[in-house]
Amino acid sequence: MKECLVRASTLSAAYHKALEDLYVYGEQSPCPDYNTSQIEVSMTMEVNNPLYEPMISKFFVGGPADLEQYIKEILDGILDFEIDKGNWKYTYHDRMVRYPIDNWVRFPNEPYKDQIQFAIDELRRNPDSRRAVIDIRDNSDDMYSNDPACLQHIQYFIRDGKLHCKVLFRSNDACKATFMNAFALIMLQKRIADTLGVKMGTYTHRANSFHCYEKDIPTLKSYVDKINKFNLEDLTYHYEEDWKWQMEEELPKIMEKVQKLKGGEK
Repeated sequence: MKECLVRASTLSAAYHKALEDLYVYGEQSPCPDYNTSQIEVSMTMEVNNPLYEPMISKFFVGGPADLEQYIKEILDGILDFEIDKGNWKYTYHDRMVRYPIDNWVRFPNEPYKDQIQFAIDELRRNPDSRRAVIDIRDNSDDMYSNDPACLQHIQYFIRDGKLHCKVLFRSNDACKATFMNAFALIMLQKRIADTLGVKMGTYTHRANSFHCYEKDIPTLKSYVDKINKFNLEDLTYHYEEDWKWQMEEELPKIMEKVQKLKGGEK
């Protein structure tokens, strides 16, 4: 299985390089769980300046409303209620802030742990710590699930006065999920950096299986053809100038939709 490493200053540039490498080096493999096949590599994307522009790739499959909603899901858990309603088994946000604790002797009155708060507290305790870890995988559930979490692990470091973020995915759909995942996790990194009063450092996104399903290979090829034909500015938007205001304008509609999904609860 091919190992790939791409480095770039911006998220969009790193993502585009990763798509190129997947298309060039990706090896065909069966994917019987979904009755298809795929091309895949193991991919590490290092983004040196995750807030630098241009941030938004035109290959992102959604629009400003989709990205805004996903950020709110990851950072604020606006759809966590779907777990209590029995519609979903988990959300990434719920796993981050309500991770189950099995050790009832040590934590008799605390069945869950807020791992984001733990990471913040740990880095306040010791800015040089290597212990600010958030686990998403819950083997008590994921080992027996038909839909186990793709995101596995997040770790934060403060080095040279900057907050660095390292994430691990067991599986990542290159064309349909990777960009959205990375963008939201960068926004979470920024929130934590702001809370700690430190600058943003690097963002490193590791996918053990960075893949493209067979039906999406023509789409991947079209992306790579454009990457080879046009410069980065032609294939991107600026978040601060072009998308941020559009995303903020969509927020009332998003929250109205959330209330309807909740059943009209206020």
